[in-house]
Amino acid sequence: ITAADLGAGTGIFSRLLAERGVRVLAIEPNDNMRSAATPHTGVHWVSASAEATGLASGSVDLAVAAQAWHWFEPTKTAAEVARILRPGGRLALVWYDDRPGCPASARYRRAVKPGATEAFGSHTSEQWSPTLAPPFDSESNEPPMVFEYDHRLDLEGLIGRALSASYVPLSGPDADRIEYEMTQLHADLADETGFVTLGLICVVHRFALPGSVEQ
Repeated sequence: ITAADLGAGTGIFSRLLAERGVRVLAIEPNDNMRSAATPHTGVHWVSASAEATGLASGSVDLAVAAQAWHWFEPTKTAAEVARILRPGGRLALVWYDDRPGCPASARYRRAVKPGATEAFGSHTSEQWSPTLAPPFDSESNEPPMVFEYDHRLDLEGLIGRALSASYVPLSGPDADRIEYEMTQLHADLADETGFVTLGLICVVHRFALPGSVEQ
């Protein structure tokens, strides 16, 4: 199986796919992101955008975007995905979100939200409903898959996760406040091993090309 990981960033999702035997073409236009990636023999990096990958037509079985589709221009990207997919291929869009009813996740979200530099909305899974364009449409949408999981973080990991979000500034008063609130969250909610558990969900939207014949 060959997959194109659109907006691969530093390759976290690319490496997870490669570790499962997938040949991954990691599409990332940002030089700093690519240079920060941990090398993997199953991941080949491509300096390109989701809208213009430079891949050959009909060259991949799967196109994925992990926490990235909302950064793309949907009309151009949908057309590009349709071009590079083989018959029977799929488009999979992945987002994570807070698990409802988890006190640690709710407190984490309240802490980071005031520092956001982009609208965060109500931060529900509906926020991440993908904006698609032809040839993908509602009829090509298979039922979303939802997975619950726990993310265990020590203090360093908790602060690093908060400051790594695109909507949080890297420095200044807001960053200092968030680091302080993460320290307090850890002090209040860490277990005996020093870890805080954030309850999360992963939502996967899957799409097939209309009229595509599965292989």
